[in-house]
Amino acid sequence: MGFPLLFVIILILVWVVALLYYGCSVPSSQLLGPALVRGMAGKGRVALTFDDGPTPPYTDQILDVLRKYGVTATFFVNGKQVDRYPDLLRRIQQEKHTIGNHTYHHIFLYLKTKGRMRQEIDRTQEAIERVTGLRPRIFRCPYGIRWFGLFSVLRERGMVAVQWSDTGFDWVRKNRPADIVRKTLKNLKDGSIILLHDGCGAKEPGEVDHSFTVEALPAIIEDVHRRGLRFVSIDEFLSP
Repeated sequence: MGFPLLFVIILILVWVVALLYYGCSVPSSQLLGPALVRGMAGKGRVALTFDDGPTPPYTDQILDVLRKYGVTATFFVNGKQVDRYPDLLRRIQQEKHTIGNHTYHHIFLYLKTKGRMRQEIDRTQEAIERVTGLRPRIFRCPYGIRWFGLFSVLRERGMVAVQWSDTGFDWVRKNRPADIVRKTLKNLKDGSIILLHDGCGAKEPGEVDHSFTVEALPAIIEDVHRRGLRFVSIDEFLSP
């Protein structure tokens, strides 16, 4: 094999790997299927979302802050956490927040079969329905990672994939409350979907600390209000 041909093959492989990474891992990508990344601009709306819960004490603390400011949010919950802490999910529902599906075990979807993805989604739908009487129509992939076959599974269930446009990177341990606030607000605008966390995901509850997220939340809310924007649920972004 001559050097020029080998070079071309390497370039093609690099391109394929880069395209696969973009399609499966970049939150804004639409290559594998449609996902809501940002709401329609021009209506002065922002969506605040929390992943990986419900988990004590952080879900309760976040709900306390949201209630104090009269803010609506969306919680993408893991089924195993719902089974562990059904009363927390009841409180989320009672306080009029929106609930979304975030798989049962918070798994990476890379290389997962459609059957495994169906199992993760359906088991979570059943856990949520047992507590709330409702099945969510919105889904967020753990880590934002999608895989082939996911979107056909969602279509079968009438569900919509939701990603995000802004995040405070509150899962990074070195980020203190001021860092979370700054990073959340850095590029925030009308239509933004904010990602923060209230739960443990694939870890055990005692292995995570979202106290900095709780501390950062009032400053985020107050800044958004100063900009003349209002918080809405993801459902409002999906409405015509």
